[in-house]
Parts: sequence; structure tokens; C-alpha cells
Amino acid sequence: MTIEEFRKTILDYYACFGRDFPWRTGADPWGVVVSEFMLQQTQTARVVAYWERWMKKWPAPSDLASASLEDAVREWSGLGYNRRAKYLWECSRAITENYDGRVPETPEALLTLPGIGPYSAGAIACFAWNYPSVFIETNIRSVMLHFFFQDKTEVRDEDLFPLLSASMDRENPRTWYWALMDYGAELKKTTANPGRKSAAYVRQSRFKGSLREIRGAIVRKLAGQGRQNGKALLEGVKAELEELREEDFHRALASLKKDMMVAEKEGLYCIDGR
Repeated sequence: MTIEEFRKTILDYYACFGRDFPWRTGADPWGVVVSEFMLQQTQTARVVAYWERWMKKWPAPSDLASASLEDAVREWSGLGYNRRAKYLWECSRAITENYDGRVPETPEALLTLPGIGPYSAGAIACFAWNYPSVFIETNIRSVMLHFFFQDKTEVRDEDLFPLLSASMDRENPRTWYWALMDYGAELKKTTANPGRKSAAYVRQSRFKGSLREIRGAIVRKLAGQGRQNGKALLEGVKAELEELREEDFHRALASLKKDMMVAEKEGLYCIDGR
């Protein structure tokens, strides 16, 4: 398949079946930033209601920057991977303090912000400012593997970037990447996951009983009920996770303290907003 045929296939599909999300229709650059943090490792259908509530509550970086981390984590509760809430809160403060409240336009500038790596920098620059950046995520990866690497395995992302660059619509990269993502989402419903051919493919670990589940329960308790001593916090988490082992609770709590999500102050645990 030639690049031209590939581009036509993707854009024709998007013209007929492209998805509609609130962060695609009229969202300002800050709304794009919020969506990219929320969409990491989370299905789009789950994100919509959270994004709409968040944008109503904190429509600009300065609004979130003036809130407490506890408020941000409480609003985030249920989306999972609570560190994203902290990174987004820190990001809002950096945008407010270092960029006069304006989301940076280039991947290079975006990379200076907390919680933003190469993918997020490229995606935010593209979707917020229509910047022709080259980036990859799971749906984009699936499309490239499906069309150009059908008979190969252990394909590296480095092998995909030249094709992504060559096929990009540089006049309207925003729509091009939306089209790629939507085609990739549909591929996963209709074919064996092409992402398994990638060298980056990792099967997601079991959530039930995991350290991640315990961490989430601890953060929910502290965000919802405020400061607690260790005994009360343990009992509250045990009530939610009936098979919780005490040693696993302490391991999860220690990891949250290490990540500066939770702090201990005068014998009480709280969301760490330093």
C-alpha cells in the first residue's frame, strides 16, 4: 500500500465514522491538556463525564492552580492512577507561574511541564495548536502495524516514526491524528490486536488485589474523609477491600509516601500538597 492510499483509507473512514468528544469540539488548549492527562490508560467513554465536570470546575490553569491538591484528587477519584491528578495539578501551577497561564505551543516547551513526556508533549501540541508533531500511542501503533508490518513481530516504535512522519497531513495534523486514533480503536474491535506485534507490547497486569488497587483505596479515603491516623486509615481501607493483608497496606502506603502523593504530619496521614 502506498502512503497516498493509506492516507485516503484512514481519512475516508474518519469522514464516515469519526468519533465525537467534547475535547475535540471547541475545547481550548487547557481542555486538551486535561483530556490528555485523563486519557492515559483510561477508556474514552469513562473520561467524558470527568472531563466535563473538571472543565466546569477549573476552566483555566489558574483555577486549578489555586485549588488544593486534595480537591483535585477528590474530583479525580474513580479515574484511577491518581498520580495523574497530582501531575495535572502541578502542571497547572507551572503553566500559571511560568507561561502566564497560556499552554505552550511546542513539544519542546511542553516537555518542561510536570507529568508531560514525549507522547503527551506531541499530542498536546498537535491537538491544542495543530502543530505537526510526530507521536505514537496504542491506537496509532495498531494502525501502523496493521497496514505496514503484517508479517513482522517485535516491531520497534523507531520503525514506525518515519512512516508516521511521511503520511502525516501537515496542513491539518490534528484531524489526521484523530482519524488514526479512531481507525485504531475500531481495529481492536474487529481484528486480533495488532499491538501484539510491537516490541513495546505488555499485557496489562491484574488489578484486583494489586498494589495499585490498595493505593487507590488509600487515596480515596484521604481525599474523601481528610486526615486520618494510621489505624483509622487501615480500618477504612479494610472495609473496602475485605481480603486486604496488613503488610500490603503498609507497602502501598509507603509507596504513596515515596511518590509524594501522601504525607504523614504529626501522626496523621493526608494528601501531600507540598
